[in-house]
Amino acid sequence: MSSTSPVQRIADQAARPDPYPVYAELRRSPVIRDESGVHLVTTYWEIHDLLQDSRISSDARNLAPGANPLLAEEGEATLPPSFIRLDPPEHDRLRRLAMRPFGPPHSPRRIHDMHGELTAIVTDLLDGLAGRERFDVVDDFAYPLPVAVICRLLGVPTEDEPRFRVMVDGVVAGLNPAQPVEERRAAQHSRFELGQYLAELIEEHRRHPGEDMLSAWVTDEGPEGRMSLVEMVTNAVLLLIAGHETTVNLIANGVLTLLRHPDQLRRLREDPSTAPQLVEELLRYEPPVQFLPQRTTLTDLDVAGTVIPKGAPVWLLLASGNRDPRRFTDPDTFDPAREDNQHLGFGFGIHACFGAPLARLETQVALTELVSRLADPQLPEDPPPYRPSPVLRGPRHLEITGRLVA
Repeated sequence: MSSTSPVQRIADQAARPDPYPVYAELRRSPVIRDESGVHLVTTYWEIHDLLQDSRISSDARNLAPGANPLLAEEGEATLPPSFIRLDPPEHDRLRRLAMRPFGPPHSPRRIHDMHGELTAIVTDLLDGLAGRERFDVVDDFAYPLPVAVICRLLGVPTEDEPRFRVMVDGVVAGLNPAQPVEERRAAQHSRFELGQYLAELIEEHRRHPGEDMLSAWVTDEGPEGRMSLVEMVTNAVLLLIAGHETTVNLIANGVLTLLRHPDQLRRLREDPSTAPQLVEELLRYEPPVQFLPQRTTLTDLDVAGTVIPKGAPVWLLLASGNRDPRRFTDPDTFDPAREDNQHLGFGFGIHACFGAPLARLETQVALTELVSRLADPQLPEDPPPYRPSPVLRGPRHLEITGRLVA
């Protein structure tokens, strides 16, 4: 293995187009202690078990004094943590309150009933690209779709998108373990600015409520009461970012993967019913969230024969676990017909992705509609340029040539 530290190898921008050879080397050991003090867990079953182990915490306040998590707790000097950075019972209460207007048990058909609306948005985007022989999948398709969806869900005015995009990009830029301190502080400032914007918006929804999630949060008086304003802000920041950033990458990764596997592109075009299975394999093969870097042990913990000390920072390498040959047959093969596909693309356990049903549906509709109308697609540049974050991995641009038919 290279003498460069594992964390540095993962964070290296040169690895972004294809990080999987690095993960394959790291999987020689289920647990690796980096020179920074971070413990990386690389293999499927160890990651799977830790994701549901109450002895490992998502709360950075449990780090041992002097421990270096490398990746700053989101907004540690600006806003309190969102529910994904908390443990039970605080996590459970806030997740339940956030979920009430979004999904089961209180809003069981919210996502299901969005299928027609999603198809209409996708159709409008593709109609706007008709006649062009070259376009950027990210800027022209994969980005505007989930942004439009999350804005409608949360109640964020679409015309504010240019304003909050700058702030969101600043926050996401902070998701880089090798980032200098000053750049990390800039990312925290971007998150604080985004929080201020959303606080103003929440107050507007309090005065003039609608059918959106922010309005539900400020008006719905369930059995557990309501979130405080600061809790609404921190969780709105989370959902605004997670609600579109990961889906942008999932769609872009999906288009790139299909163009690299034209047989699978033809299969989806000929049989759209295969879309759900294809998206599940995409979540295993090219997950938009590569690893979870915000875990801490609450006690000395033996993982595959390695003792991770109490208070140590832990990274769970989901993308590595998804390519573990001890769990998946031919893991480096993109096989949408794979029958046993319990991937880690959306995590697992109590912190499993809040928006997974919506991300699945958006990606299924986006890929199905795009391939049904795209004739003779080609990749002028492969690999494309990638975003800097090693955590939320996806192309920064994805230029393709082809002809969109009506």
